[in-house]
Amino acid sequence: MGKHHLPGVPGVPIVMRRSARARRITLRISQLDGRVTLTLPNGTPESEALDFARQKQDWILGHLDRREEDVSVGPGVALPVNGISREILHIKGRRIVLQDETLGVPEGPVGPRLQAWLKVRARDRLAAACDGYATRLGRPYARLVLRDTRSRWGSCTSEGNLMFSWRLVLAPADVLDYVAAHEVAHLAEMNHSPAFWSVVENLYGPYAAPRAWLRSEGNKLHRYRFDSDS
Repeated sequence: MGKHHLPGVPGVPIVMRRSARARRITLRISQLDGRVTLTLPNGTPESEALDFARQKQDWILGHLDRREEDVSVGPGVALPVNGISREILHIKGRRIVLQDETLGVPEGPVGPRLQAWLKVRARDRLAAACDGYATRLGRPYARLVLRDTRSRWGSCTSEGNLMFSWRLVLAPADVLDYVAAHEVAHLAEMNHSPAFWSVVENLYGPYAAPRAWLRSEGNKLHRYRFDSDS
């Protein structure tokens, strides 16, 4: 149905959509990118939905004010790798250099090159973790796929395909390992029953801490944008 804007400077963009299953007008604000979505039932006039959004304008602005700003990746920006914040620097040479406190990137566009490097690093780390857990479980997986998913950190299909968000490489190492164990455990238990969680604990160990980190801090990993030309 297109985009609309609430009045103001700047105006707040709103994505409006219809749903045959909707029974009333609903408003949702994504904590990942701040997108405001207005869902309305079929037959409800757009003007009525926009009036509803205007009545909720203070609530919308309050939520957006509390949301942390996106970070455009470039020189001088601090980016976490393995959960450790590193300052991005331009360096001479052809290779990205990861050190304790800095992340050196060769001259030229930083965002796309750094994203590609992170994806390779994520694949290597996740493949090693999944290989180890699958061997212990005695159930091989079919293949491993990386995506930039926002609704989940990983998934496992009935065919044994494992999918992960490459942004896990930004998280602490134990968090990445926990997600790998979680998805490999689904090779044995395609559910979240007590039996499944028992498999996770047998593979990984106590998992409460990394699971809690994902819930409280995971959304922040989506703040980083890699499309800059700096």
